[in-house]
Amino acid sequence: MTQSAVHTLEVRPPGSAAKSLDSAVISTHAGLRLLRWAGGWLEPVVLPLALLALWTVGAAQGWISAQVLPSPEFVIETLRDLAMSGDLWLHVQASMQRMLVGFAVGSLIGLLLGTAMGLSRSIEAYVLPTFNALVQIPVLAWLPFVLLLVGIGEPLKYILIAKAAMVPVALNTLQGFRQAPATLREVGQVYGYSRRQQVLEIILPTAIPTLFTGLRLGFTKAWLSLVVVELVASSEGLGYLIVYGRQLFQLDLVMAAVIVVGAIGYVIDRLFDLAERRVAGARSTAVQGGL
Repeated sequence: MTQSAVHTLEVRPPGSAAKSLDSAVISTHAGLRLLRWAGGWLEPVVLPLALLALWTVGAAQGWISAQVLPSPEFVIETLRDLAMSGDLWLHVQASMQRMLVGFAVGSLIGLLLGTAMGLSRSIEAYVLPTFNALVQIPVLAWLPFVLLLVGIGEPLKYILIAKAAMVPVALNTLQGFRQAPATLREVGQVYGYSRRQQVLEIILPTAIPTLFTGLRLGFTKAWLSLVVVELVASSEGLGYLIVYGRQLFQLDLVMAAVIVVGAIGYVIDRLFDLAERRVAGARSTAVQGGL
């Protein structure tokens, strides 16, 4: 063998090929994980982006009159002007105050009522049929009656928002208290659990997911009712902003207010989802620690 041929030989340490293969496999798995992570983030925004693109193209091509469908740029400019002037924050503050008070009162009443029906068959037999009949009446149907009782002020809005939140919270609380497995209750009786211990250590932990579902549905109903009430009887708030824009035929103002309503509702719903996951994680940790 010539000297030049000897110099062209490449000497590799043992196992270098296996290490290169392992590195390639690790890189491939990392790439797949990155794609899955990116896909998980991109999937929820695909449809909104498609609608935004369709809206942009439609406005640019003049498919619908600009007085009916303003361009996204015009709506964003209107939203920025509202934010810069401070009017947007005043309306958001008014709506959020009504929402928080009404939702808190309605959720508390719903939890108490649902718990009472869930723990007592007698209370359920007396209350549930009438409750189911009354909850079929929409919020707007209650408006004239409540208007006669409390007037057109803030109590009117608090009462209607609380009613909207109370219904799903009460029904889901009842369902949650009734879905505890009978075997667990029997085990509690064998171990001599009192009624209070059964509720706190057996029934309530199994009802937590359903309770959170009720709260999320209660918030959704309350948020929708807030906008409806402000559309009818209010001089401030996001619902009033929508009516004001419609009366002036400023569709950019209407769409800007609608975007804010949707964004706030989505953020609060995500916060409920995060809280539910935290509580479920803490519950799982506690169960594993007990084992």
